[in-house]
Formats: sequence, C-alpha cells, structure tokens
Amino acid sequence: MIHMSYLYILLFVFCCLPAQAQIQQLSLSEVVEQARLQSVASKQAVTLKKTNYWQYRSFQADFKPQLSLNGTVPGFTNSYIQVVQPDGTVSFQSVSYNNSVLSLALEQKIAPTGGTIYIQQQMQRFDDFAGDVTRYNGIPFEFGISQPLFRFNKMKWDRRIEPLKFQEGNQKYIGDLEQVALDATGLYFDLLVAQVNLQIAEKNRSNNDTLYKIAGHKLALGKISQNDLLQLQMGLLTAQKDLASAQQAAAVSSLKLKMFLSSRDERELQLEVPKALDEFQVDPQKALDEAFANRSDAISFRRKLLEAERDVVSARKENGLNASLNATFGLSNQGPRPGDVYVKPQDREFVELQFVLPIMTWGRNKARTEVARANQEFAQQSVEQDKLTFEQEIFTQVTLLQMLQKQVKLTSLADQIAANRYQIAQDRFILSDLSVTDLGIAMQEKDRAKRDYILALRDYWQTYYTLRLLTLYDFEKDQKINYQP
Repeated sequence: MIHMSYLYILLFVFCCLPAQAQIQQLSLSEVVEQARLQSVASKQAVTLKKTNYWQYRSFQADFKPQLSLNGTVPGFTNSYIQVVQPDGTVSFQSVSYNNSVLSLALEQKIAPTGGTIYIQQQMQRFDDFAGDVTRYNGIPFEFGISQPLFRFNKMKWDRRIEPLKFQEGNQKYIGDLEQVALDATGLYFDLLVAQVNLQIAEKNRSNNDTLYKIAGHKLALGKISQNDLLQLQMGLLTAQKDLASAQQAAAVSSLKLKMFLSSRDERELQLEVPKALDEFQVDPQKALDEAFANRSDAISFRRKLLEAERDVVSARKENGLNASLNATFGLSNQGPRPGDVYVKPQDREFVELQFVLPIMTWGRNKARTEVARANQEFAQQSVEQDKLTFEQEIFTQVTLLQMLQKQVKLTSLADQIAANRYQIAQDRFILSDLSVTDLGIAMQEKDRAKRDYILALRDYWQTYYTLRLLTLYDFEKDQKINYQP
C-alpha cells in the first residue's frame, strides 16, 4: 500500500506540470467565412448596404404623393403695433389677438417637367380679444401648380442617376465582402508562413542539437575536425536565435488575425496548409465581361459620365432665361362661424409668372458653361483611363492565376524532393559519409523549398480572391457571387 505522503507528492508534481495549450485548428475556408460573418469590416459593409437601401427608399418616396398637415396653433399676440394715420403720422395701438391657421395639403412632383401640383384645404381663425370678435376664413378646396420654365430639371436627372447609385451600392457590398476575404487570406498566410518558419526553426534547433552531440563523439574518435564541431555549434546557436525570432513573429501574426476576425478565443491558432483548387481555365474575355456586368466600378463609370452631362445641362439652363409659373384655383369664404366657410364659397384664383433674363454678365455665364464642359471632358478622359486600368488588372490576374496553378504543383514537388534529400544527407552525416558543409546546404535547400511552397500557395490564393474581387464572379463554380446580409 502506497503511503499517503507519496500520494501528496505525486499530486503536487502533477499539479505543477504545465497545462497543455488548447489548440484551435482552422482552415483557410473557415477563416474566410468567419471574416465575412463577424469581422468589423464585414459589419461595416452591411451597414453601408443598409444606408444605401434607405437612401434609395427616401429618393423613391420623394416622387410619391406627400400628405402633410401644416399649422400655427396658437398664434397669440399681445403687444403695441404702429399704425400710420391718414395725416402720415404714426400711432401705437395696443392689440391682443390669436391668429391660428391649419392647412391639409396633398402634393405630387412631376418628374418629366420638374413641376409640382397640389390640392389643399385651409382653415383660419382670428380672435380679437380687445373687441371680443371671432372670425373664420377658409379655403374648402384649392388646386395649384408650380412649374419652372426654361430651367434645369433636377428631378429628371435624379431619376436616371439615383438607380445607378443604388445598384452601385449593392455591388459595392459584394465587393467589400470579397475584399474582406482577400484581407483575411493575406493575414491567414502571414500567420501560416510564421508557423511554418516556427516549425522549421524548431526542427532545425532539434536537429542541430542532435548533430552537435553526435559531432562531439566523432571528434573524440577523430572522425571530424575541431573546425567542423565549431561550425555545428554555430549552426546550433543560429537555430536557437531563429527559433526565438520565429516564436515572436508567429505570436504577432496570430494576434493580428484574431483582431481582424474580432475573435476573443484564447486558444492557440493552428492553421492548415490549404491545397490548391482543381485546375480550371479562365477565359479572359469572360472575366472582363463579368467585371463590367458586376463590379460597382463599372457602374460608377456610367454614373460619372451622366453626372458630368447633367452638370453641363445645368450650367447651360441656369445661365439663360429662368422663369417660374405659379397658378392656383379654388374656393374661399369667411364668416363668424366655421360652417360659414363652406356656404356658397367664392372663386379664388392666383396666377404669377416670374422670370430672370441675364442681360449683361461680363462673360460669367459663358465661363460657367465652359467650366462644366471642361469638367465633362476631364470626366470622360478619367473614365477611359480607369477602364484601361480596369481591363489591364483583370487580364493580369487571369494570366497570373493560370501560371500560379502550375507553380504550386512544381513547388510542392520540389518541397517533397528537398525533404527526402535532407533526410538522406542527415543519415549519411551520421554514418560519416557526408561533410558538415554539404549537410548545411541540404538543410538550407529543404527550408527554402518548404517556404517557397507556402509562398506559392499564398500567391495563388491571393490571386484567386483578387480575381473574384475584380469580377465578382466565382470561376470555380461558374456563377456570379452574391451575398444576402
């Protein structure tokens, strides 16, 4: 039977053993999906999409009938006012009254003409407290129109431009989520490269430590020189330094990825090495067609040209004859009681034509028009340049993706060959059949091949997601990319 003191000692030793760190395994697809769902950048994209939706709803509502109740209730005044007398002098008289007005109006904008029509009812009550008199004045019915003449019709242009802005905002949301995926991919591979470097550093330190010990025995047997031993010792020190540096780089990269994912998970991240997708061909012309059909930038090209054309029309219209026609027809009446307003009301008409005709402006109006035309030319040139850049980016990414699909296969094969070669070199060194220099070369080639493979994978996946971002099209599944917030 084990004595109780031994049990306490065993329990103490067990409690003092370091706890094994919990690991969270993540693949590239899982990190991309988490970024799209919970990162701050993805939430901002959702918010911008909602803003875009409600802005468009507000624009649509402006062109629907608007019913409003306007009023001044009460309109009380108790003061002295000046009253001009028949002889031209001024007398100040005390007044105390209430003048309240209520108006119910239905208004409708007319986009093709830029005018507004409305119908309304109005009731006004006037109370003279000094004279103890109450009177009512009202408009049982009134129809009116306000129509600009020879002026710029903003509503007509808004109906052409605002739907493009709405469509542009929707496609920008998809592009923003694809940008999130691209950023997440970059951070994923930053950490993966750091973890691979850490694994290489740990393995090299372990191997160098083992080889240094073996070299010590060989030196005693006279099979290697003191210089070879010192070279292996330097290799061990370098491996220890590289390990410390790799640990720091991996910790920083892990923190950056967690911050981007808005993750509070305390577990240590362990990333999988993603495989390349099955090789698929991308037609450059199809990529270009999809980009112009899907990208918000392509929509913005049309919007910018329309806005420039609108500004030219606005400058030309506003610099010439400007006139406005305001006309109303209705019924009105007054009386001591509210009902008197509706008893045999009288006709009520109002017609007004206002105009402004510039006569001498010293070239100001022409200058404004020419500025607008120059801005239009500049917008056309900028759009053409942006289109060329747009097309070049797509062709570059398509070509790069096709090349990287082959590059990944080659670097993967080179990684396997270099790893096998190093294992053979290590075995030969132990058997005293290989020099320290050749062993070091084999180790460097192994490390370089592993890093080249991971870097090739990083370039491949970043190019893949960049092409998705530039076209908003999934060429692997051969379908347009779409997300629902």
